[in-house]
Amino acid sequence: MKSESRLIPAGWRMIYNNPLSTPGEVSGFCMEGDAAVSFPMGRMRLESTRDPSDGQAANLVFWCPEQFPADLAITWEFWPIREPGLAILFFCAAGMEGQDLFNPGLASRSGIYNQYHHGDINAFHVSYFRRRYQEERQFHTCNLRKSHGFHLVAQGADPIPSVDDAAGPYRMQLLKHGPYVQFAVNDLLLFSWKDDGSTWGPYLGKGKLGFRQMAPLIAEYGNLQVYTP
Repeated sequence: MKSESRLIPAGWRMIYNNPLSTPGEVSGFCMEGDAAVSFPMGRMRLESTRDPSDGQAANLVFWCPEQFPADLAITWEFWPIREPGLAILFFCAAGMEGQDLFNPGLASRSGIYNQYHHGDINAFHVSYFRRRYQEERQFHTCNLRKSHGFHLVAQGADPIPSVDDAAGPYRMQLLKHGPYVQFAVNDLLLFSWKDDGSTWGPYLGKGKLGFRQMAPLIAEYGNLQVYTP
């Protein structure tokens, strides 16, 4: 599969562009979990408002309201502010029968992880700043999982340093094109995976994207852009 710089294939067009720099730019976003959204540096800062001792109940997902097609390239900027914690992007998220993610017939979600990988939705998610547990801090990786089912389907090295040495923004780049998923940071390709549409469930189609954090991570985001054929 050929692609241009930043994993965006030639001829693809931008269909969504959000600086994530003011409250108004995320007024339609949906928060699941107890969290604060602020813009102290002119970029979107997410942090849990619960004590990390609450476990999964302290975590959050912040969904973009747009419905995106199955083939897409997503880019965004990321700054880690406080660790430990973990950052994830969900994409192609929809009900298991193809319903809109916010369909009232789907079970309610509150940031608890198993609601997203063993609930009544399908999604991909890439975890790209994994610093929550000691083994993650000792050996940094980015993981791609496909759900329903929490299937680990691809893994690559995580080049983002710990907060003390981080000098963002880090440009995150994700491409889903047909059966392929690729992920890069600052143009460094970290993994490339081909879905066979069978082993880990059927191909995933159109859906929503959302930012997930595990407490007590504080992180900032900017310049969310989506491209399609």
